[in-house]
Amino acid sequence: MKRPRVLLADDHKMVVEGLRSLLEPEFDVVGVVEDGRALVAAAKEHYPDVIVADISMPLLNGIEAAEQLRKADPRVKIVFLTMHPDVMYATRAFEAGASGYVLKHSAPAELVTAIQEALNGRTYVTPMIAGDLMGSFMDRSRPRGEPSRKLTPRQREVLQLVAEGRTAKEIASILNISPRTVEFHKYRIMEDLGLHTNADLVQFAIKHGIASV
Repeated sequence: MKRPRVLLADDHKMVVEGLRSLLEPEFDVVGVVEDGRALVAAAKEHYPDVIVADISMPLLNGIEAAEQLRKADPRVKIVFLTMHPDVMYATRAFEAGASGYVLKHSAPAELVTAIQEALNGRTYVTPMIAGDLMGSFMDRSRPRGEPSRKLTPRQREVLQLVAEGRTAKEIASILNISPRTVEFHKYRIMEDLGLHTNADLVQFAIKHGIASV
């Protein structure tokens, strides 16, 4: 019987090796990548049945990568394995089309369950935040939309790279655009969000889960 194909995305080598050992008895681990851009490329190459990804990754975070992957193939199954118990992250993950959300300090068997649920077309949320997440969705008085959603996907890409300390020239090379376009995006981000300095950009990106510390 053909085993389900799983692609792993996490920039911590020890975590990845632990995941590989956990999953290989039951799944075919077809690849391991360390950043969101490599994840998007690897998914197109390997056609995994399920992607297990961290949220906090360099170059492109897991949520932005998920949005790109789902746009290219709405059938793709993505299970996030993350250190973030914050409902804001979980909400954004499911808005991006996630099939599962598991915390890194959960029992290992929970990730296997989440993958199996995704393969069966169901959604899995770690019990540690399930109640809070449901309450968040049920609370109709809660203001909708994070400030980061004012930005376009390209602006969020630029913002993450700026927060990671990349120069305009480096960002231009990564995104295959001109440095002048990078500066224009940066200007529009600051204008739309009411920010004034690079430090403001970095602080905003970290606070809203676009970049990690």
